[in-house]
Formats: sequence, structure tokens, C-alpha cells
Amino acid sequence: MILSLLKILFFFAVVLAIALGAVQLSETGQTLRLEYGGTEYVLTPVKALVALLVLMVAAWLVLRLLGLALAFLRFLAGDETAINRYFARSRERKGYEALGEGMLAVASGEGKLAQDKAAKARKYLDMPHVTNVLAAQAAEVAGDRSQAEAAYRTLLEDDRTRFVGVRGLMRQKLDAGDTATALLLAQKAYALKPRHKEIQDTLLELEMREHDWKGARKLLKEKSRQGELPKDVHLRRDAVLALQEASEVLASGNSISAREAAISAAKASPDLIPAAVLAAQSYTEAKDYRNASRILEKTWSVRPHPDIAAAYAAIVPDETPNARLTRFERLIGKNPSDEESRLLKAELLLAAEDFPGARRALGDLAQSHPTVRTLSIMAAVERGEGADDSVVRGWLAKALTASRGPQWVCDTCHNVMADWGPVCDSCGGFDTLSWREPEMRRSAATAGTAGPEMLPLLVGSPATTPDAAAADAPPADGAATDAAAAPAPAAPAARTAPPADSPRSTRIEIADVAPGMVPREQDFVEIEPATTDTSPERPVDGSRARTAPPDSAAPLAGTPVPDRAVSRKPVPDRTATAGTADAEPVPVRPDVEPPSEGAWQGDRARG
Repeated sequence: MILSLLKILFFFAVVLAIALGAVQLSETGQTLRLEYGGTEYVLTPVKALVALLVLMVAAWLVLRLLGLALAFLRFLAGDETAINRYFARSRERKGYEALGEGMLAVASGEGKLAQDKAAKARKYLDMPHVTNVLAAQAAEVAGDRSQAEAAYRTLLEDDRTRFVGVRGLMRQKLDAGDTATALLLAQKAYALKPRHKEIQDTLLELEMREHDWKGARKLLKEKSRQGELPKDVHLRRDAVLALQEASEVLASGNSISAREAAISAAKASPDLIPAAVLAAQSYTEAKDYRNASRILEKTWSVRPHPDIAAAYAAIVPDETPNARLTRFERLIGKNPSDEESRLLKAELLLAAEDFPGARRALGDLAQSHPTVRTLSIMAAVERGEGADDSVVRGWLAKALTASRGPQWVCDTCHNVMADWGPVCDSCGGFDTLSWREPEMRRSAATAGTAGPEMLPLLVGSPATTPDAAAADAPPADGAATDAAAAPAPAAPAARTAPPADSPRSTRIEIADVAPGMVPREQDFVEIEPATTDTSPERPVDGSRARTAPPDSAAPLAGTPVPDRAVSRKPVPDRTATAGTADAEPVPVRPDVEPPSEGAWQGDRARG
């Protein structure tokens, strides 16, 4: 604002000074006298000033005309002149217009138009390091890989565009899946520009794919030195790479180097569970049980995990359950409030057959956080305390639809992996796996199939058959921590049951499906109930046999037997013709096909 005001004041001051100067010259009365050819010219000061200006303009015009004439003569002689420069400026203007339009076409994804504009820009501009870059990008957008690769190879010839050419060829090889060549090109590009972030990330990813763990650790160290990575992130990732290097060194047979790398990884990142397990295994093989226990206890205090407990148990593999429980008290005490510590203590108490203690250690986890593991432990506790089989089956039936608990889950794509790895199998993310419980993704169909309506079929009735009791007998050690398989579900019960006093001809309906399947309406069939003949046999001496009351001869029409034990043919009545007076009735096994009528008559004739 003030500067603009000063400019205006200065302009008016100059105009005022010129006006005052002109007035002063006009008032002096002095004149300028010029005589040429006998003629005298008298000029006032103002006229003299105007004449001077006109003379200066005329002189400039004369000089320009002389320059134009000289340039025309040089143009006729073939030399570069102002006329040539005029045409050159016109070509340059057209070239820059084509260059700008080509860049816009590349940005908008119009590959064909971008190629045309790149060719036009190459025609009008003498700037190959710019037009070749546009031609390569236009060919990429258009999908012409061969032309793009040729353009990038042309860029390698110029020092100004060598990095662009190497980077473009590297991306071409990555798209083609040639990771070995892409790794060499990435190393070349990194040598040209060590601080290029994209090249650093690409080189790190390729080195991990090729299992070049030393090169990856060196690159991470350089990135940390440049300030690209925070110190804690660098330590964590370096520990992951050191762990992978130790695993491969151990596989090659060099246990000493592997142990040193695993120990350094575990010290750099105590929450890296596989590093702690590998370091403990190395210590155990060297019979250094004290350091093995110490490193596992340190990791357990940060992040409890079942692999830590397994490695801790492998330190003394042949100890008794009570001795193991006593030794594990120190490990559990490092993080007693964690859920994994409570589950581990419950499993140890199960192994020691202290079922009330296992129930106390488990607490309310079966209700507050029901998982396959907690519900299986609860089923083992119930079995160990002598609960009914239906109660045990109830806990196992709940475990069928419960969550599996914490697993190795990728934080980027939520992929679940069975074992830990430095790179996710799905998205390829580096160090993205964490030990946590994945999100439950169950469809309505799945939830309906394994829902509450299946529980009566899985649990069964409280009264169990001898075969079911034998199948559900507890294991010898009393510990069932993981419940590898649930007990076989009982066969579906019959829809209707005839009354006890119904006649023999009464038919019942039963589901004709495999055990454990949910019967549909069309799966029910009518069959004759299985019966047993309880009438006494005829005495040998021919006397009249004792007959049972009419009610005792009624068929046993209780609950039907399972489908596999039912005969589809009605059982014929048999009249006893032989035997002693005190002979017991011979029952008919329902799981055996009854003999034919001829066989019955043959037995009667022999009697």
C-alpha cells in the first residue's frame, strides 16, 4: 500500500519537473540558430528538444534497416541469421506446446495421444533427454512394453537421464516378474541415488525376496543413518532380518553363528517371539539351561505365547507333571494376569490331575472369552471331576463354533497364517504379523448349521450306552488341553414313540440319515419296532408250559434303536418247543438280521 503510494507520488513529481522545465525553457527567450545551405533555421528550446528526439528515432530506424539488409545478405549466403532464428523460435513454440499436451495426455491415461504428442515434440525440439522420457512414459501408458523398454535404454546413454532409464527398466522387469534382473537394476539405481526413498524400499523388498538378509540389514542401517527410519523401528526390523539370517544359517549347519544371530535378535527386540524361541533352543542344545530360561522368561513378561511355553518345557523334557508345575511357576509369575498365563496354569494342573485347581486357574474365561482352547480345558475339567457325559459333550459342542483364539494375523490385509514369517503370504507386507485374535467372519449359513439347534444332536441324553461310555473314557494322563476332535454325535432320535401298550403291528417313524446329520421331512421312514420274545419254552416232558400273563407277552415298544441297528423286516414270532422247565427266555439281538422262517421251523423240529 505504501509502496504504491510512493510510486504514484514519484510519477507526479517527474511529470511536474518536466512541465516546469518546459515552462522555464519557453520563458527564457533564447533560440537555437542553425544555418545550412544559405538557409537559417531558428528553433526555440522546445522545438530543439523535439527535433533531437526525432533525430534519435530516425537514427535507430536507419540502423535497424541496415541490420536487416545485412541479415538478408547473410541468409542468401547460407549463414544463420535473424530470419533463421525467427523460424527456430516458431518451431520451438510448437514443440513446447506438443510437450505440454503430451504430459497432460500421460497424466490423463491417453496413451495413443501421448505417443503422437511425443513424436511431434521430438520433431520440433532438439531436447532428446526430455522427449525420450515423454516417449517412454507414453509407451507405458499405451501398453507398448517393447517401445517403452527401447526408450528407457536410449535414456541410459545420457548422464542426465541414466537414473530415469535404470528406474524405468527396473519397473519393467518387476512387472514381468524377473526379480533377479530387477534386483541388479535396483542396486544400480541405488548406487546412482542412495537417498531415493522409492529405490530404497524396492531394493529392500527385492533383497528379502532373494533372501539376501545381509544386504537388507545393511540397507536398513543406511536408512536409519539418513533419518528415514526411527531408531525403534530400525531395531525391530533389524531383529526380524537377523532372525531370518539365523534360521538359514542354522539350516546350513552353522549353529554357532545362528545362535549368535538369534541371541542378538532376541536382545534387540524382546517381543519377537520366534527369535526368543530360536535363541532358547540354541542355549538348550549348548546345555546352557539358565540363559535359555532367562531369555524365555523375559519374552513371556512382554508377550506370552504358547511357543514360549513349549520351548520352556523342552528345557527339561522328562520331568513329572508336578515338577513341571513347580518349575513353570516362575515363568507364569512374570505375567500372571495375562490370559495365556491362566490357560497355561490350567493345562499344567490338568496334567497333574488337579482338576479343582485347574477350574480355579481358568476362572471365568469359558464364559467371558470362550475359545476352542478354554472350552476344551473346561470339558477336560468336567471329565476329570466325574461329570456326566452330556455335560462334557455340551462344552465340546460349544467349542465347535467358538473362536480359535489368538493367531498370527497380518495388520495390513488381516490374513491369518499358521506360523510366523517376516513377510505376509497374502499382501507381502514386511513385519506385519501380530499375535492377536482375528475378526470372526461367519456367514449366516455357517452360523445356522452349527447353531443351537445342533446341540441336542451333539450332546445327547444324560444316560449313555456302554459303547458311548467306552468311547468317552478319559485319557490315562487326565490332560486334554487341545481336544483334537469332538466326540461322534449320537444318532437322531425318532420323531414319535408308540405307547407302551400298543400292539405289535404299530409302526414308528425314524430318521434314515447318517449319524450326526440333521434329518429333513422326507428322511423319516416307518419301520416295525424291534421286540424281544419273552414267552417261556415248552417243557420236554410234554406237560403244558407255563404261560405268561397277557400283559407280559406285549411287545417292548420303548424308544427305537438307532438306524444302523434296526432291521427293516418285521421279526416273526417264535413258539418255544424245547427246553427245560426252568429255561431262561432267549432274547433276539436287534442288531442281527433275524433268521428265516425255515430256520425257525428247523429248530422247532429238532426240539
